[in-house]
Amino acid sequence: MKTILVPVDFSEHSEYALEVAASIAKKQDAEIIVVHMMGLNESYLTRDEQQEVFNAIYFMKLTKQRFDKFLKKDYLKGIDVTQAVKTHKLFNEINEVAGEYEADLIVMGSHGAAGVKEVFIGSNTEKVVRTSNIPVLVIKERIPNFKIEKAVFVTDFELDTLNSFMKARSFFKVFNVVPRVLFINIPEKFLSTNEMKLKAYNFLIDVGMDNKKFQDDIVFYNDYTAEKGIFNYCNEENIDAIAIPTHGRKGLGHFFYGSIGEDVANHANIPVVTFKI
Repeated sequence: MKTILVPVDFSEHSEYALEVAASIAKKQDAEIIVVHMMGLNESYLTRDEQQEVFNAIYFMKLTKQRFDKFLKKDYLKGIDVTQAVKTHKLFNEINEVAGEYEADLIVMGSHGAAGVKEVFIGSNTEKVVRTSNIPVLVIKERIPNFKIEKAVFVTDFELDTLNSFMKARSFFKVFNVVPRVLFINIPEKFLSTNEMKLKAYNFLIDVGMDNKKFQDDIVFYNDYTAEKGIFNYCNEENIDAIAIPTHGRKGLGHFFYGSIGEDVANHANIPVVTFKI
């Protein structure tokens, strides 16, 4: 991991993301790209050329001043930090910015916990998650000296999550962690113990990991809903991060277990990292 992209709007939550990115960058000797989507009003782009240039200069100077203040953090010392300002209005274009800088990871802050419709659906974070080709780490609160000691990868063992699973394992290697594979058994899709084990076994065969060591990392957890199962298990086991596969542009709501993606990413207090299928 050599380049970490951090979208910032100069809010408290984007600062949380920046501090986490700094912790990872120090461990990986990585560079941080902080990008601000300036989002100029359409009126600035339709006036005469002289006025357009004036407005662009004014907003660039204002953004630089905010960057200078925002980046005066002790935790950034010793890290190569590059500032980028884009006139994009749409946060789903962050994926293009990530490609431009060949970023390996996006770390982004999110308010969360205020309801799916109010925060996650249509929010900047949701747009980035849906369109990103690289992992997106969503941070909800300040985490000094960020580290991951316990992690889970949530799956229903469908074949289209295989690639995301391998990406998740590669990501957690940065923290010297092997994620547990978490399957939530819910009433409307109830499986017997043997059925769950068979499904898990076939999944591991497909990724070439069908030995006992990897089977021991699989957790079968029963609950009334997938969301409750994930949160209850993570709380009981003091899990540090949740990994979730996503179908990208189709939205989190179209992957396993129906529509739990929005709920997990929005309501989880611990970091959530998404991997595109």
